[in-house]
Amino acid sequence: MKLFVGILLCSLVLGVSSQRWLTFLKEAGQGTKDMWRAYSDMREANYIGADKYFHARGNHDAAQRGPGGAWAAKVISNARENSQRVTDFFSHRSSGHGAEDSKADQAANEWGRSGKDPNHFRPAGLPRKY
Repeated sequence: MKLFVGILLCSLVLGVSSQRWLTFLKEAGQGTKDMWRAYSDMREANYIGADKYFHARGNHDAAQRGPGGAWAAKVISNARENSQRVTDFFSHRSSGHGAEDSKADQAANEWGRSGKDPNHFRPAGLPRKY
């Protein structure tokens, strides 16, 4: 629902043509895949201290797709951070992902979306595969 409303709003406010709509949707889909790939790689690597790198990399790769990719990266990043707050609330415990860590994750997300090099967050020893 949020996706539809977001696309409709972009179309109306920005005067996006039908051709641009398709491009935006394609970029958003590709950006979503980039974010999923970064998340999958983070889970596979299971490397302590690498989460900020994967946040920045996923957002960077998605944003490089264009406005649709950047939009998808922002929506997914915000949803991920907000879902952790909800999970903590209902489970009456902490996921270990406190407010400071969430703020640092969001800074890494923004770093990547702004086009800066995600390797800034790359920890020493992380396999080159990633």
